[in-house]
Amino acid sequence: MKLMIATAAIVLAGSGAAFAQDAAAGEKEFNKCKSCHMIVADDGTEIVKGGRTGPNLYNIIGRKAGTVADFRYGDSIVAAGEAGLVWNEETFVAYVQDPKGFLAEFLGDSGARSKMSFRLRSGMEDVYAYLVTVSPDADTVHEGTGSGS
Repeated sequence: MKLMIATAAIVLAGSGAAFAQDAAAGEKEFNKCKSCHMIVADDGTEIVKGGRTGPNLYNIIGRKAGTVADFRYGDSIVAAGEAGLVWNEETFVAYVQDPKGFLAEFLGDSGARSKMSFRLRSGMEDVYAYLVTVSPDADTVHEGTGSGS
């Protein structure tokens, strides 16, 4: 029985299936992100002091893409949000690995562009798990309420 479980785990790992992520590791990995992104709660509580080049990532999970109030997004990410892009594990992980490529594929437009030039090569599942911890409304789709992406 243990051999069957181990074999199944190896097969699933090779297929890219998601396993339990490590939010603590993701918090550490988020250090790569904070040069452009901050995490500030709606009440102003600063969770992670960071840059303002990218949108505030508080409450991003479950949020329609390109909807933080008063943040100047590129046209492609706004179009993706209008076309139904919502940040969940699958979309987040794919986006941070190749923002431009993801938007081009999602929109079916090879001319799609992303203002996010950084690509996260590893640890993106852990970063996602960390962002879930700072997304109290993760079960609810929410738009333009001042936080998230």
